[in-house]
Amino acid sequence: MNASELQKLTDWLIDGGRSAASPKSFMAETCERMVAAGLPLWRVGVFVRTLHPDIYGRSFIWKPGAEVEVGTVDHKILDSPDFHNSPIIIVFQQGQEVRARADDPQSARFPIVEELRAEGVTDYIALPLFFTDGTIHASSWTTKQSGGFTDEQLAALRGLNTPLSRVIEIINWRRMAANLLDTYVGNRAGERILGGQIRRGHTETMNAAIWLSDLRGFTALSDRLPAEAVVDILNRYFDCQVAAIKKHGGDVLKYMGDGLLAVFPIDEYVGDEQKVCSHVVEAAHESRASVAELNYPIGDTIERFRFGLALHVGRILYGNIGGGNRLDFTCIGPAVNLAARLEKIASQLGRTVVASEGFAGICRGGWSELGEFPVAGFSKAARVYGLADEKSAA
Repeated sequence: MNASELQKLTDWLIDGGRSAASPKSFMAETCERMVAAGLPLWRVGVFVRTLHPDIYGRSFIWKPGAEVEVGTVDHKILDSPDFHNSPIIIVFQQGQEVRARADDPQSARFPIVEELRAEGVTDYIALPLFFTDGTIHASSWTTKQSGGFTDEQLAALRGLNTPLSRVIEIINWRRMAANLLDTYVGNRAGERILGGQIRRGHTETMNAAIWLSDLRGFTALSDRLPAEAVVDILNRYFDCQVAAIKKHGGDVLKYMGDGLLAVFPIDEYVGDEQKVCSHVVEAAHESRASVAELNYPIGDTIERFRFGLALHVGRILYGNIGGGNRLDFTCIGPAVNLAARLEKIASQLGRTVVASEGFAGICRGGWSELGEFPVAGFSKAARVYGLADEKSAA
């Protein structure tokens, strides 16, 4: 063991590992510094639980000479036999280290240790990573050294574990904040908030295609079905749109009851409005097909659903709006208002997808003119277009 290199590593961790630009590079540099200090590491893992509706945790796996592997697991892992037979769950639940030497018959109760033994691993130890909020995460360390880790090497690992936990906690909190912002306000809004755009009145204008939809007959549906069923239906209904919106470059900004507001930013300097609007139409077709396939059994009946979608393009004001210390990152402007009015016209006409003259003019082909309609709050009537492959409901 090289005491000088160990001290340099400890100092580097206490300083926040600032030379590492990303979680992957931090993991790689930490392990490489450990090896340089005399720790005979083979496979190192860091397992961090997170706060995310879909992801239970993330893993970072390092091996000498290989790129750090980053993985995620969903909440289904909690029902997995492999997880319940792993050393990591003991660390998570009890906050105790778990050591499993390959030559110890007791280690056979852990399938992961048996797999590593087949690779030539001689020793395995899992250590708890204690965060300041009381949560427990885990790291695992293995070696191929004959006889396993020495007492001196284990003492070094344990000594480095505390400063390592602090840096990992900071990285995890940053990622968790970004994930939560992405989940609740959208990716682009989340980036702006983390970037410091947090004061009321901080706004910017941008050109965008606007997507505004709602579920037909939602009020009557809510009146006759249990609240739990209504929530489940809404989640499935939104799934029909969100996947298509994100796939084609859109950003979901807001859910308003059964309504959904999304934007597809247009780079006016690049001049990509036709490409963006074409992607929006593709997303609309996919969403329409998904909603048409959606069904929900209630007793002896099968509920089926229809939705209305208005597409428009224009400049919007995008940023922080609210009162007191409660803000909302949203978009407003005449273009958004017109999209909302168009969605109501779609309902009146029994149409699923309608577009403004501006949107249909950019994304030519596949539209049929439905006529001019007065628009509440606007001085001029709006010319409205519908998808050519769709007929108005009787």
